Amino acid sequence: MTAQADPESFSFQAEVVQILDLMVHSLYSNKEIFLRELISNGSDAIDRLRLELMSQSGSPEDEGPLQIRVSYDKDAGTITVADNGIGMSRAEVIEHIGTIAKSGTREFLHALTGDQRADASLIGQFGVGFYSAFIVSDRVVLTTRRAGLPAGEGARWESDGRGTYTLETVDVPSRGTTVVLHLRDGEDDLLNGYRLRSIIGKYSDHISLPILMPAEKPVGSDEEAAEEPVNQASALWARSKSEISDQDYRDFYKHLTGDVADPLAWLHAKMEGTYEYTLLLFIPGSAPYDLWIPDSGHGVKLHVQRVFILSDTGQLMPQYLRFIRGVIDSSDLPLNVSRELLQGSRAVSHIRSSAVKRILKLLADLAADEPDKYATFWAQFGAVLKEGIPEDYANREELARLLRFRTTASGAEELSSLSDYVARMKDGQDSIYYLLAPGPAAASSPHLEAFRAKGVEVLLLNEAVDSWVVSSLHEFDGRRLQSVAQGTADLGALADEAEKAAAEQAGTDFAALTGKLKELLGGQVYDVRVTSRLTTSPVCIVANEPDIEMNLMRRMRNSGLPSQPVLEINPGHPLVKRLNHRLDDPRLGDWAQVLFSQAVLTLGARIEDPGAFVTRMNDLLEALTAGGDGA
Repeated sequence: MTAQADPESFSFQAEVVQILDLMVHSLYSNKEIFLRELISNGSDAIDRLRLELMSQSGSPEDEGPLQIRVSYDKDAGTITVADNGIGMSRAEVIEHIGTIAKSGTREFLHALTGDQRADASLIGQFGVGFYSAFIVSDRVVLTTRRAGLPAGEGARWESDGRGTYTLETVDVPSRGTTVVLHLRDGEDDLLNGYRLRSIIGKYSDHISLPILMPAEKPVGSDEEAAEEPVNQASALWARSKSEISDQDYRDFYKHLTGDVADPLAWLHAKMEGTYEYTLLLFIPGSAPYDLWIPDSGHGVKLHVQRVFILSDTGQLMPQYLRFIRGVIDSSDLPLNVSRELLQGSRAVSHIRSSAVKRILKLLADLAADEPDKYATFWAQFGAVLKEGIPEDYANREELARLLRFRTTASGAEELSSLSDYVARMKDGQDSIYYLLAPGPAAASSPHLEAFRAKGVEVLLLNEAVDSWVVSSLHEFDGRRLQSVAQGTADLGALADEAEKAAAEQAGTDFAALTGKLKELLGGQVYDVRVTSRLTTSPVCIVANEPDIEMNLMRRMRNSGLPSQPVLEINPGHPLVKRLNHRLDDPRLGDWAQVLFSQAVLTLGARIEDPGAFVTRMNDLLEALTAGGDGA
């Protein structure tokens, strides 16, 4: 290797400097992760080489077998990690190592927890693993040449990790990347073949490429040691399940995802028939950082005949299962498969359908056999799984059985399935009742009063996605899902004849008041009517029967109210009775506005003019305390 020009000096971006400082001062107790990260980078570089050359009908092994090499030099105090992957050009070195553009450093810094073990796992997840070399090194030298460039366009990068780096153009005879770590004082324990082999076995044994190291020479021998593989170099998913321990699965998951925690569950299946493929899929123990980032591409990885092809962006797994991690390996797809080809492939459609059904079966088994684990799963991924109800008609029934909700009969932390709810339904109850309301507002909503009085359980739905769930899931086990805040109050057979007669009579007795209130409120309400759903509150707002569920409208209009709000009044409430007997009250308009605003607030919506509401309320209170006619 010879230099072509004098080295140029550059400064790292500020976020990279923060990462370097973190590596040196905060993650020392997990120092051996540096080797895991550098080997992983080498494996990724070889995968990218395969993809690029396959698209060009080239062979990745034209320049020799694909491999990663690890060596050490006790006299020089160095460890070297080299790969013959795709390499980098000079511009790519600046882009990927010197700046934030591709490294994910800003997201990494935002995700830090302060826990050394947890933060060490984030390194792999956010693609900032190269910087971990500075945990054990006070100087790092990277030499690289991109595949397809001439030998004279190699690049040599060097830094002490203190804020600057140098870069020069050099001759590099073969493609790939070599990283030389000049170890800090006190790191001599790493200059040991057995120690390095132990680290590789712990973190990188499942990499499906050979990792080579010089064989250990007998003491006193001067012969040059031959290189030998130090990992199994076989795809874990291609091995028989009987040969794989639970710990092997856990270790592979951690290697695949960079997660420090064990997976919650996994499935491993080899399918034979019209299409041959293998599934090795994991449910993480906690939500990945990119769960709500569209098209993050960190989910399932597609392999063809054990060669990595691409990360899934929706072709292999539906969006509501984007938390699934793992590998799908097909024997039927061509090695040069493209994303466009995947979209029209019958094989991919079959694989996707089979994988989804198996994951839903795994979740159903988890819910039945290990409810505590399923509760953990639901806390992390329940909101995402709910997206499947409107998205996946074919599997809607299976998904509905996996749903969990709080109810008026459960504690704050206790969740119920729809099947459990149906089993607890009262005699004569023919509907599954639910209420959509944000946060704590659901449990204290006036819409629940009549149902509580009857002892009827109501589902409390307080997540944004719940609106889409109930607009798509119209029934479960033959029972209709019915909102307690939509349309007229209907308890079906649970309401006796006397109650029905009383409700009809109240509609007649209070007809003048409802008409007057509708006139006074003008365009603020679609209608005003008497209701039997209230027992202690004077009023509430519901959605008109033809209206789409109000929380869906709330999201669409960002107003908090249904598009056709109906004000319902409680004929048994003292205030409503008083107003009904004083239709000529000059303050009736103020009472109408105050009652409407109260109903808006109990719905969890927003009052358009809080100042006017407070002024009216204070004026009415003053009139009441003074005993004036305004009361």
